[in-house]
This record gives sequence, structure tokens and C-alpha cells, in this order.
Amino acid sequence: MSVNPATSASADASGRAVLELRVAEMKQLFNAMDPAPFRDRDLDPNAQAYIVEWAREIRAGRPLALVVHLGRERATPENAALLSDAVHAYFRHRAVATRRQLRKLFRDGRISLLIGLVFLALAIMAGELVASRVENDYHGWIIRETFALGGWVALWRPLEIFLYDWWPILAEAKLLDRLGEMTVQVHGTPVAAAEAFAA
Repeated sequence: MSVNPATSASADASGRAVLELRVAEMKQLFNAMDPAPFRDRDLDPNAQAYIVEWAREIRAGRPLALVVHLGRERATPENAALLSDAVHAYFRHRAVATRRQLRKLFRDGRISLLIGLVFLALAIMAGELVASRVENDYHGWIIRETFALGGWVALWRPLEIFLYDWWPILAEAKLLDRLGEMTVQVHGTPVAAAEAFAA
């Protein structure tokens, strides 16, 4: 894929953030290794990474648009509709997959929290039991606190999930939602130029 960074990002009259990609042919935007039909094919990894990184820099809520300039191919309503459908389907599918990942993270967090709470309760009981068999009060206190500390450490993972890990995934899903609804346009070469390339 050929992208001209100097003219790749701009804004249109309606205030949409516009990313302009320049490729020789439309098929360059798609993963050549994907055996799916063209409309259902994944985007080329470099193309999708470039689009996602560009969209990250655009403030949330601002409409997005993708304009593809074809260097050796004419733009037709058919291939414009094909590209639009393929881009929308790809990012919507990724948004669904990202939300599935978020649901799995929360499920793992709930299981980890349950395990951590049970372990904490057992650690506190074990600490009390062992400390009660120690004659020296100070040593008993150390043993009790050591067991309790070990129990609290078991809660580290669920707390990390519920405090920190979930919101970047949700932000990614929202970004992919925006990309799944952005305007997609295709601009091709003039007819004469396209025929000259074909010749």
C-alpha cells in the first residue's frame, strides 16, 4: 500500500476528519492471504493499522471519512460500494470481537475476585490458628499479619482488572464503532489514464 503522509489527513467542509489513502489498485487494501470473498475479506494489516492509528488521534465524537485514491484503476459505483461495505464490515466485526474480549475479561475478573476472597478468608483463618499456638504475642502478630498480607495479594489481579484493564478495551471498541460507520469514498483515475495503464 502506498500512502502519502503529507496529504493523508485533512478535514472537509462538514467538519469530518478525512484520511486519504493512495493505492494503485483497490485490492491492495485487502489481505491477499485471506481466502474469503472480496466483500468479506480482511483489510491489509498495514492499511488497517494506519487507519486505526489515524483515528486514535481524532477527538471522540468527530465524524470520520476515508477517501481512497486509485492510481491505476477507475472508480465505479460498484467498487465504491464494495469497498465501503468491506471496510464497515471489517471494523464492525472487530468491534464485536473487542466487546467479546471485554466480556471475557470481566468474567475472568469475577472468577478471580471469588477465588481471591475465598483465599483471603482462608489465609486470615489460618493466620489466626497459627498465631494462637504461638506464646509470644509479637511473633503471633507477625504471623497473623503475614497470612493476611498473603491473602490480600491474591486480590491484586481482580483489582487490576476492575480498576485499570477494562477501560482501554472499551475505548478500542468505541473507536472501532466509529470506524465501522465512517464515510468511505473512492476516487479513480480518469478513463483515458486507466485505459493507458491497461494498454
